[in-house]
Amino acid sequence: MPAPTTPPTLTDGVVTLRAHRADDVPRMVEQCRDPASIAWTTVPVPYSETDAEDYGLKVLPEGWAKGTEWAFAVEVEGRYAGTISLRDEGPGRAEIAYGSHPDVRGTGAVLRALRLLVDWGFAELGLQTIVWQAFTGNWASRKVAWRLGFTVEGTLRCYLPQRGARRDAWIGTLLRDDPREPRSTWLEVPVLEGDGFRLRAVRADDAPRIHEGTAEPETERWLGHKPAPYTLDHATTFVERRRELEATGQSVTWAVADPDDDRILGTVLWFNHTPGVECEVGWWLHPDARGRGLATRAVRTVVDHVFATMDLKRVTALVAAGNTASRAVAERLGFGLYGIERYGAWVGAGRADLAHYDVTASEWAAAGARSSENATTNTTSPASDSPTPTTSGDR
Repeated sequence: MPAPTTPPTLTDGVVTLRAHRADDVPRMVEQCRDPASIAWTTVPVPYSETDAEDYGLKVLPEGWAKGTEWAFAVEVEGRYAGTISLRDEGPGRAEIAYGSHPDVRGTGAVLRALRLLVDWGFAELGLQTIVWQAFTGNWASRKVAWRLGFTVEGTLRCYLPQRGARRDAWIGTLLRDDPREPRSTWLEVPVLEGDGFRLRAVRADDAPRIHEGTAEPETERWLGHKPAPYTLDHATTFVERRRELEATGQSVTWAVADPDDDRILGTVLWFNHTPGVECEVGWWLHPDARGRGLATRAVRTVVDHVFATMDLKRVTALVAAGNTASRAVAERLGFGLYGIERYGAWVGAGRADLAHYDVTASEWAAAGARSSENATTNTTSPASDSPTPTTSGDR
C-alpha cells in the first residue's frame, strides 16, 4: 500500500500523535536544551528557535512527503510532549526514534505514544521489522524499548555519529508478530534499610570510592580476576556493568551506603541464580569501613531479602580458603562449609583453594528465630569483622 504523505492523528485517549505545529517550537527548544537530550541525541549545540522551526516545520514534513521519515508530535493534556518517528530503512524495515520533553519523562506518556506508533507502522506501512538504536549507556531509552518488546541484539562499536565523533551503540529489533511486552526480566534494586547502613543501587558517582578501595593491597590479594592495576576507568566500567546485569536479569548489586552522607562503604550482590534452587552472594568493603561488623549485617540483610522474595532452596558463598576474614563473615551468618575446591579461586598470586559455603532456607529461618529469641538477653556488641572480598563475583 502507498505510504501516507501527511501525518494522521492517532490517540489512545491519553496521548495524541499529530503533525508538528508552530506553537510546539518553544517546548521543542526546552526539550533539546535539556542536558539529557544533549547527552543522548544528535541535537545541535547550542539549540535555537530557528533549529526547532526548521526541524519541526520543514524537515519533518519533507520526510512525510518523500517517504523517508514518518514523524509525529506527541501531545499530552494539550501540550507538546516530544517527537517520535519511524525512519525508512528499506522495504519492510524502519528505525524507531524518540525523544521527550523533560516534564513528561517517567510518566509513561512516551511508551503510550510509541505503542500507537509501532502498531500504526506495522499496520499502515506494512513493516516487518522495526530497529531500535541508542548510544550505549542510554538506559532510559533501552528500558522503553524493553517495555515495547524489543530484543537487544548486541553492541555495535564506534557506530553512531554524534557531533563529529562516533560512539558505541546498542541495537535491537521488534518483529511484526512479536508480543508488545517485555521478553526478559529487568531486575530492580530495592532500597533496603539496615543497622547503620542503607543498601541502594550502585551509581556512577560511586566509582572513585570503588577505585580507591579496590586498588588497595588486601583487595588485590584476594581478587585475582580483577584488572591490575585497577584504574578509575575499570571502576566506572564495573558500575556500568551492574546496570547491564540488572537489565538482563542476571544479578543485583547493592551499594552499602552510609545513612548520613550516602557515601559508598562497599557492595553486596547476588548472582549465579538458578530459579527454584539457589543463588550466590558476594561482598566487598572499602578499607575504611572494615572492622565494625558491617559486612555481616549487610550480607544478612541481603540474604533475608533473597529468601523472602525469590524461590530459593539455598544461598551459596564462595571464598578463597585463605581469606579468613570473609570466611568468618560466612560462618558468623550460619553458612556451612560443604567442600574445598582445590585451586578453584583466582587470587593475586595465581590459583588458590576455594571454600564452598551454603545455607538452606530452613536453616536460615531457624537461625533467624533463634536470633529473635536471644535478642532480649544478648547485650554484647556485634562481632567485628575486617572482610576482604569474597572470591567469586563479577568485578
